[in-house]
Amino acid sequence: MLLIPAIDIKDGHCVRLRQGDLTSNITVFNTDPVAQARHWVELGAERLHLVDLDAARSGKPVNLSVIRKICSEFAEDVEIEVGGGMRTLERVGEVLDLGVDYVVIGTAAVKAPGFLHDVCSEYGGSVIVSLDAKDGMVMTDGWTKNTGHSATDLAKKFEGYGVDAILYTDISRDGMLTGCNVEATAELASQLSIPVIASGGIRDLDDIRKLLAVEDDGVTMAILGRSLYEGTLDFTQALDLVEATEAAKDNQADLEG
Repeated sequence: MLLIPAIDIKDGHCVRLRQGDLTSNITVFNTDPVAQARHWVELGAERLHLVDLDAARSGKPVNLSVIRKICSEFAEDVEIEVGGGMRTLERVGEVLDLGVDYVVIGTAAVKAPGFLHDVCSEYGGSVIVSLDAKDGMVMTDGWTKNTGHSATDLAKKFEGYGVDAILYTDISRDGMLTGCNVEATAELASQLSIPVIASGGIRDLDDIRKLLAVEDDGVTMAILGRSLYEGTLDFTQALDLVEATEAAKDNQADLEG
């Protein structure tokens, strides 16, 4: 299980939202996202999840300079995935040229599947699709519009395009610290052959334990946000739990082998 700290960037600051609300409920946790990235890397992060929230709204790479600084300092040591405003091939290429390993495409993937197909053709091996769902149905446009499509149906479709992973968020829980919707995430993963990244509501070590229990179903990664910043989840303890669980699995496999 790969645990991925999130760094959401707005107006050059590291912030967190509640249920994706860009107009209110914004909390600034660090005025220096580069320093925040350094903190997670020093604690043992192997991948960072960056989101340009301003670009997600405007489509313009507002915080590209911040992302460039993070990449220049850490891209050789950890994987970096970036989302927010990925609406053109030019934008995707610009971000990948910074040393980013994966781009995360959300609304544009759902509303313009032809664009997603072109991205996969051009940049295969570097594409993650983010599906934000409510009651299993995918929402777009800042989580205000119900697409009428289930997360499972779209995920299967995009898997056929060649995306590398699906980032699944239960939007009713995102930023609320109410616990991850492990059941829905595992059910989605069981329908796919590509990895699923869990997101939304992860609160504490109990959530990590629940996710580890469904890792074999294909839930191999998790995005950690508000829980880290508000201290309900200690990142070092979470990494230790993952390491101990994986060691126990290896020992069991050796005994059975």
